[in-house]
Formats: sequence, structure tokens, C-alpha cells
Amino acid sequence: MMKAIRMQRQGGAEQMVYEDAPRPEPAVGEVLVQVCAAAVTPTELAWELTWMNYAGEARTLPIPGHEFSGVIFKAGEGVRDVAVGDEVYGLNDWTVDGALAEYVIATAAQIAPKPASVSHELAAAVPLSALTAWQALIIRANISKDHSVLIHGAAGGVGNFGVQLARWRGAHVVATASDGNLDFVRQSGADDVIDYRQRRFEEIAANVDVILDTVGGETLERSIDMLKPDARLISVATESEETEYFFYVEPNHQQLVEIAGLIDAGTLKPVIDRAMPLEQARHAYETKAKRGKIVLSVEALTDAG
Repeated sequence: MMKAIRMQRQGGAEQMVYEDAPRPEPAVGEVLVQVCAAAVTPTELAWELTWMNYAGEARTLPIPGHEFSGVIFKAGEGVRDVAVGDEVYGLNDWTVDGALAEYVIATAAQIAPKPASVSHELAAAVPLSALTAWQALIIRANISKDHSVLIHGAAGGVGNFGVQLARWRGAHVVATASDGNLDFVRQSGADDVIDYRQRRFEEIAANVDVILDTVGGETLERSIDMLKPDARLISVATESEETEYFFYVEPNHQQLVEIAGLIDAGTLKPVIDRAMPLEQARHAYETKAKRGKIVLSVEALTDAG
């Protein structure tokens, strides 16, 4: 058995219960990771994928939280290149149990060696946000020093990694944020910062090549209206798969390896708003992060045997 946060029924954080749950066993090609920290993604509680398995069947008592940092506890048959005791971080599939638990299952393709220069708490805040920014800006938009990039919500998890990656690629970075985060976003690498409560971004960033939207709603609609013919808009805040700007992140071992290298080189800096113990998951999911992400620290309490 292990301690875990499980959703008793569909709903919000009020449905979370900290309780005993069966400890999973790795199948062929899988690893069992002893979780040291897991990051909070509040919106996942409303996602359809949280409540169904890979075959589309309803799931009961799902464990949320799919980005994590920890230590390999057991490896299934056929797993290569990792060993028990290795420190890893990763993002597992949304249709299986997540990492708000003492142990989590992942495939070898969903994890990579943890960045050596940061704590497990900082590493846990990386996979979802950094992979999203990487796949949006590096893979899909292929940004370069010839591009100008507008990033909405630049103080958040995805937005802040987007600013740092765009700076790394040499692009001109325009970012929106609240007044209290303007200096933080500048320090992350933004060339121009817009207080979205005081200025309309269209007045300053009318000719950008790429827009990364992490806000949605009116901000997304206004961004669509300002697109020039050859500009790209990528949104992580829309569920409309029929639009060309819809984006969905996927786990990727090699990209996690590259991201870890950039963190250890000091090029990327993960940011967490705060860390809380696992048993405070409900409070964590009900708390809005001002910068970066909120993470949950996990201390193994069960028998490791």
C-alpha cells in the first residue's frame, strides 16, 4: 500500500481525499518511481482525460498530478538505460494514475535524468510547463533570432519557460503580465513587458511573428484578431481541437534530456510559487500560483518492501 490523493468523484479539489491506495507494479517497459515531489495543475480536475482510461472507459478514484521528480524504485521487464536508485523527472500519461502519491508508474520514454543542479521540488515543476513551451515554440513555431514572440501569461509555468526559451533562441520577446510580475518577467528575459490591466497588447505588439497564449478567453480572441497573414498563434488555453491554434503537449524523453541540460547550464531556471506537503493537496489545488507552479512534497511513509 501507499499514501495517495484520490478523487472520490468528478468535481473540484473538494473531492480529493488523502488515503491508502494499492501500490502499483511496473509492467513491461515501465518503471515504478518513488515520488519526491509532484506539481499542481488545477485545470486537470475538469479534463475528460482525468476520468477515462486509454480505451475511453470511465475510471474510478483517479490519482491526479502527472509531472513529478523522484527516484527509480523498480524497473519492469525490458527497461534499459535506467537503474534502481536513479533520480529522474518526467510526465506520465493523463489516462493513468498520476504522481500525487508515494509511487507512480511511467514508461521509460516519459522520464529522463533529473536536472542535477536543482531540488526535486524545482524539477517537478518543469516537465509539463517546459515541454509545452518547447513543443509550441521550438517544434511547432521553430522560432529564431529573426522572430518576434508575444507570450501571454508570462509569469505562469508555461509562459515563463516560453520567455526563457524564446530568449535562448534569440527572438525578440514581448510578454504580458500583471503589475506585480513585470520585473520578474523582465529578469526572465522579456525585452518588452505589458501590464495587461493598463495597456492593450495590440497597441504594442501588433506585428509579432508568433503568439503563445496561456490565458484563453478574451485574450485569445483578441490575439486571433491581430494576426498578420504569416504569423503563428499557439494556444494552451483552448479545448477546441478544430482550430489550427489548438495545442496538446506530449511526454518526450529526448526533449526532457535537452531541457535538463539547459537547466544545469543555467540557461533555464524553474520557478515555484511554493511547496506544500502531499496531504495539503486540496489546499494547493485551490490556491492560485502568482509565479511558476505550486508543488507538493512527498515523504514516503509506507514500507518500501
